[in-house]
Amino acid sequence: MNAKNNIYLVGMPGAGKTTVGRQLARRMQRTFVDADHEIETRTGVRIPVIFDIEGEQGFRDRESRVIAELADESNLIVATGGGVVLRPQNRAALRQGGTVIYLHVAPRLLFERTRLDPNRPLLQVADPMQKIEELFAVRDPLYREVADIVITSTGGSISHLVKQLERELARQCAA
Repeated sequence: MNAKNNIYLVGMPGAGKTTVGRQLARRMQRTFVDADHEIETRTGVRIPVIFDIEGEQGFRDRESRVIAELADESNLIVATGGGVVLRPQNRAALRQGGTVIYLHVAPRLLFERTRLDPNRPLLQVADPMQKIEELFAVRDPLYREVADIVITSTGGSISHLVKQLERELARQCAA
């Protein structure tokens, strides 16, 4: 881990970044931040409203500002938005700010987890499964590029996944 000591969780919408991040933060006695919730708190509106008013570009600008600010802090566990890796400056900020963990989840499982969630603006399309596969094809290589650790989730117990993450982080610290 680097000096900032932050841990960033990246992955597709529905990968479990927020759920895993909260538990990991509790177990490691760290502050948890959900980057998307931080954007909502700062703007006073939900992300779908930001997308409606400012479009994806406006949302991504806000996301980049939040990520840059969080990268300057220490000892955080941060659940990032699914598209955070799309901008090179975000990938650089994550790398410089700490350890990046990619929660890899297969598209079919992502679809099952997100299909009924109206708060995922990019998935409000006629064929959400196709959209997930398209997003996955673009983002998976970027998640892998930025990740220090890749964990594959098959939909099992969250506590098991968190313990697996803790083991990987301990192994990385020992290396």
